[in-house]
Amino acid sequence: MPFGRTWDDWIASYAQSHQNPFNRFCHTVGIPLIALSVPLFVVALFVHRFWPVPTTMFLVGWLFQFAGHAVEGKPPEFLKDWRYLFVGLRWWRAKVAGRA
Repeated sequence: MPFGRTWDDWIASYAQSHQNPFNRFCHTVGIPLIALSVPLFVVALFVHRFWPVPTTMFLVGWLFQFAGHAVEGKPPEFLKDWRYLFVGLRWWRAKVAGRA
């Protein structure tokens, strides 16, 4: 149980702020871009001139996130509680699996 709640509780709460189909689409694209960019930043430490790849992925991923929330009309959950930064990828996995 992370942070005193089950993952299912966190995902259900996160899903409440992601009801609009456009926002859900933006998060479906943006979350993996951000998640994949993180290990690629490590690769960029060792591969000359590779840093634009993870940087672009990271920024585009966040642009998708904020565009989706602009359409949804709700702020990102992590602005209220930083722990939601760890829920997005779990929500994405549940969505892809048809559970969110």
